[in-house]
Amino acid sequence: MKPIARIDYQVGPLDESGLAGSPLEQFRRWLEEADAAGIEEPNAMAMASVDERGQPHVRTLLCKEVTVDGFVFFTNYESDKARQIEANPQVGLCFHWQPAHRQVRVAGIATRIPQAESDEYFASRPRDAQLGAWSSPQSRVIPDRDYVRDRLGQVTEQFPDEVPRPPHWGGYLVRPSALEFWQGQPSRLHDRIRYIRRTDGGLDDPQAWMRERLAP
Repeated sequence: MKPIARIDYQVGPLDESGLAGSPLEQFRRWLEEADAAGIEEPNAMAMASVDERGQPHVRTLLCKEVTVDGFVFFTNYESDKARQIEANPQVGLCFHWQPAHRQVRVAGIATRIPQAESDEYFASRPRDAQLGAWSSPQSRVIPDRDYVRDRLGQVTEQFPDEVPRPPHWGGYLVRPSALEFWQGQPSRLHDRIRYIRRTDGGLDDPQAWMRERLAP
């Protein structure tokens, strides 16, 4: 394999005095800056879950909302990721914005959001995406691509107008217990600041978190 050129990060240091007291507020700042910088799909995140054998599984999906309670995403409740979450709700998230030399890692607990909130979001999706949610038996073995195309044709006929939310599709909220903000620095002496939840206060309350610096 041909050696890959190393990048020497030259962005400014991550100073505690400039960070928000709440990690969710700090995350929103970085997300907005990544979006303003033109980074494609800055809400893309890797999510790790664990199966019944203790084997970790990681995949990339989109965070659809950051609320005062955490991070929201949507999926098929019969998918591998959802089955793993139902058995063990502890998950890890990772947002990586390479052009900005930044990364955020999140540890937390995933729980289903209320059905009414899933209904509201599903109704806002494009019709093609709504039909796709009915067409794909996510994570199941299928004979060929035509199988999904045939199912798409069937549900298109079944729902000529409004498409209801499938009962097997909806959202999860990841309520964080720890967030780590990483910013690349020269000589690999990267900045790492971790927030750890220490009280039962609201997640946007700075008093609910302690903050510490980690070695790179």
